[in-house]
Amino acid sequence: MSIPTRLDHVVIAGPDLAELVAWFAARTGVTAAPGGAHPTGTANALVALTIDGRRGPQYLELIGPDPDRSDRALPATFDIASLEAPSVQAYAVHPDDIQATVHHAREHGYDPGDVGDLSRRTPAGELLEWRLTRGPGQRLDVPFLIDWGRTPHPGLADIPTIELVSFERVEPDPGTLRPVIDALGLGDGAAPIVAGPATGYRLVLRTESGETVEL
Repeated sequence: MSIPTRLDHVVIAGPDLAELVAWFAARTGVTAAPGGAHPTGTANALVALTIDGRRGPQYLELIGPDPDRSDRALPATFDIASLEAPSVQAYAVHPDDIQATVHHAREHGYDPGDVGDLSRRTPAGELLEWRLTRGPGQRLDVPFLIDWGRTPHPGLADIPTIELVSFERVEPDPGTLRPVIDALGLGDGAAPIVAGPATGYRLVLRTESGETVEL
């Protein structure tokens, strides 16, 4: 299957959030809904994902520097500071038990980072809180783990939608990454790793008109 069964959200990052939203709209015909600002100096906009036409707890996060941040330096989150153009940078999965998944990964040779708290304010002022794995050594080629707890899932909110066709990790030598992914113990919950000439993510969406778009 080309869609991870544990997919929570796909992160598309850029050095300017407004330009990122416009870039996505030009390619898909969908304008992402404002999501809110994070304490990390970033802000986001969201698009819910459908799979076979059905809504579920999955979405796209378009993320960039918070235009209202006090520190004008570009944030390091998702390597935003190094980007010159929009890029599919990362993805999150939602395991049944985030702490048990961290423990399993560490026992099998990969440390996904400690589970910490994060939050953002919606444009309406609502505080959303969740837990996720994070740390200085966090890898973008490996999914991070997320647990929304009692917070309503953003993918089920009243926001624009687009159909997800497939999501894969492309590696010139897939065998080097597979043991790290396997350490998480998620099976087909993580993105398939496929062979290709360039390292990165392959995100394929279908627009309302039926056009297939690869990002």
